[in-house]
Amino acid sequence: MSDEIDRIVAEVSMWDGVEAGEHPFGGTEFRLGPREVGHVHRWGIVDVAFPRRVRDRLVEEGRTEPHHVYPESGWTTFHVEGADDVDGALWLLRLSYLSHAKAVHKTNAGRDALSGLDVDAELAALEPSDGVRDLL
Repeated sequence: MSDEIDRIVAEVSMWDGVEAGEHPFGGTEFRLGPREVGHVHRWGIVDVAFPRRVRDRLVEEGRTEPHHVYPESGWTTFHVEGADDVDGALWLLRLSYLSHAKAVHKTNAGRDALSGLDVDAELAALEPSDGVRDLL
């Protein structure tokens, strides 16, 4: 499990504007400015933040589950049980990152910090369902 989590941490930590740090409940937290994109726990849980409507659609589509502690929130929980799950975890984290980047881009500081990021093109490349894309 450690290799898979290390791979996720390494990749997400390289994204523009992301700061990785210790999560209060163990693991690594990823922030874009003041916003938490998500976090990973060493035991294979990846918790990802979304607006509640987006979370509901992702759960409905079977891409993730409601958060294991706060199931009524916008947070989701994705289980990494092996190498085959890494891509799914990264997809969810990237979708959250782009959702937050869209909001951060509206500020001068955010535009400067993320000047090389084309949020719309990246969202299109992720190919979320029309239902998810329409909610972002």
